[in-house]
Parts: sequence; C-alpha cells; structure tokens
Amino acid sequence: MRNIYIAFMAITLTLSSCAQNPDSLNSRIDATLNLASQQYEYMKTRLPEGRYPKTYYADRDKFETSNSDWWCSGFYPGTLLYLNEVLNKPVLKQEIDRVLMGLKKEQFNKSTHDLGFMMYCSFGNANRLNPKSEYKEILMNSAKSLATRYNDTVKSIRSWDSASWNKAGEDDLVVIIDNMMNLELLFWAARNSKDSTYYDIAINHADKTIENQFRKDYSSYHEVIYDEKTGDVKAQITNQGASDESAWARGQAWGLYGFVVTYRETKDLKYLEQANAIAEFILNHPNMPKDMVPYWDFDANNIPDALRDSSAAAIIASALLELKTYVNQDLENKYENASETILSTLLTDEYLAEENTNGGFLLKRGVGNMPNKTEIDTPLSYGDYYLVEAMIRYKNL
Repeated sequence: MRNIYIAFMAITLTLSSCAQNPDSLNSRIDATLNLASQQYEYMKTRLPEGRYPKTYYADRDKFETSNSDWWCSGFYPGTLLYLNEVLNKPVLKQEIDRVLMGLKKEQFNKSTHDLGFMMYCSFGNANRLNPKSEYKEILMNSAKSLATRYNDTVKSIRSWDSASWNKAGEDDLVVIIDNMMNLELLFWAARNSKDSTYYDIAINHADKTIENQFRKDYSSYHEVIYDEKTGDVKAQITNQGASDESAWARGQAWGLYGFVVTYRETKDLKYLEQANAIAEFILNHPNMPKDMVPYWDFDANNIPDALRDSSAAAIIASALLELKTYVNQDLENKYENASETILSTLLTDEYLAEENTNGGFLLKRGVGNMPNKTEIDTPLSYGDYYLVEAMIRYKNL
C-alpha cells in the first residue's frame, strides 16, 4: 500500500509541476511533437494505398483503416499538416500531397454532414499554410455540398440520413452535437465567397443547437430528432452516450469547441456565453477527475472505474486554449490552468504511445462508441489531431 501511495504522489507531483511550469510543459510538447512525427512516419509504412487510419487494436495488432468517405479521413492529413508546420520535414510533405490527392473527390459528397471534419481539417489547413486556388475551389465545393443538407424548416443541417439504427423515420431530421464542428467550413465559405447564405446556415444551425441540444445545466443531448416538415422536436436521445439524459464527454467537447469557433466568426456574445457555460459545466463537474481527462461519459454508471476518453480531453484542451483569448483575466487563468493540466496528463506514458507502437497513433486510451462496442480503449485519429493542435496552440500562445 505504501508503494502505491508513493507512486500516486509521484504522478500527482509531476502533473502539478508541469501545470505550474510552462517551460517544462513546453519542453515536453517539443519532445511529443517529434514523437508524433516519428509515429506518423511509421504509420505511413502500414497504410495501404487509398486508405485512411481509423484506429488500432493492440491485442490483435490490427490496424483499422477506412475509405476517403469515412468521417475521420481528414484527420490524418490534418495532423500531418500541423506537424509539418512546426517540423518542416520533406517526408511529411510528400505524404500530405499523396493523401490530399485521394481525399479531394469528397468535395462533392452530399451524403455526409462531416465535410467540415473531412475537408476543412485537411484542405482548410493546407490552404491556411499555402493558399492555392485549387484548395479554395475544393473548399468551396465542399461547403456547397454541406449546404445541401440544410433544412430551412428545421433551421439545421441534417446529420445522419434517416435509418432504423438512429431511431429516425422517413419524415425525421437528425441533428447530433458533433455537427457544430462542421460550421467552420461554412464560415470560411461565407468569407471567401462573400455569399451570406453560408453564414446564415451556420448561425441558424448554432441557434437551433442552443435551443434544443442543451439542458439547463449546459450538458448536451447527443442527438435531437426533428419532424422535418414542421420543425418540431420529436426526441432528444443518445447514440454514443451512457443514456439519453447523460453527458457524453466527447459531445460536451464538440459543443464547447463549436461555440468557440462560432463566437470567433461572429463576435456575437451569446455564443461566447454559451461556450463559457459549457466550459464551466465540464470543468466544475463533480465527476471530472483531478487530472482533467474525463470519463467517456460524465454519468457513466461505473465511475471511478469507467474508461477515460483521451480524445475528449484533447478537444477540450484545444478549445480552452482559444477560448482563453476571448475572456476576462480570471477565466483566462482558469482555462489556461485547465488546458495545462490536460496536456500535462496526456503527455505522460499513461496516454502517449512509445515509438513504433500503437499502430503509429500518438494517443492511447480513446473511446469511440461505448454503447455500440466499437473503438473501446483504443487510439483515435481525431484524438491525435486535436492533441497536436492543442500543443501547437499552447506553444503559439
């Protein structure tokens, strides 16, 4: 028991020291960015042509990949772009060009709401770093495809098409909290084209999300089903959370990040207030662990033995590092301290892979979809993306 206590105190002191010492955390970030590059160079050797990484199952040494039309396809090139931005390595640049070529056909994909993830995390970053007319055309076409899923009666973008597995019928329109993350593509399109249609769709969707996706305590429903002919709410449920009334951790993260972006793009204070309220729910929740890596659901029935979700933690850290730039000094300090604690935790052996392991992914211990028993306690491509983004944001701030 004494040895366990000593080990626990050592971990606690390490996290506390990193969170209070920016130089120490910066050094750890530098080392982790180099580790990430090594991991992704290794992953590249395992990735079949035309495929994109999803996850890795260590017990079977199974590296799971997808086609370009899977919602996670943009995270691999996006992570490579972030890494090349800070490390400038020819091997990364070559891989970026290769996988972007295979992804660009998805600009015309009208069957998914996830074009923001797929195309803005990839081509949006590519255009930010090296503006090209080709990238802009791809992004505009992607925004046009996403806009076709908007329903002006509901004032929202359709997430999933109606199907029995998501409990929706033929006249139903499903919106999931994740969809807030795809609005950034529409805001970009509005600026680039000077066409306010894209802006209007984005803010209508954000407003409808505030109205029907959030409870009074600013926890969110994962899924809202509307009658697409009347706009009425038919159900507020979950597909990935512990229960319909629970607070699924990554859903909270998506909502936080999405409203930070919406405030950035509109400067409308109601979106800043929404982001702050979601942040307060997350950071003050009695089930948030001291190391700030949340359980996969804040209301999971087996806390404290429930699995943590490193991907949710990475998204929260990245969102807080932007949100802190828009708030007063007290909140700025609170959000900065929380993001430092999250990063200090994630950049330990508990969550970081060793070189040439974990299928090439950087982060361990993500939870994809617990109720449907997929990607449980595994690496996730979006966990890596938002961790790398958060580390770069921390260094830049």
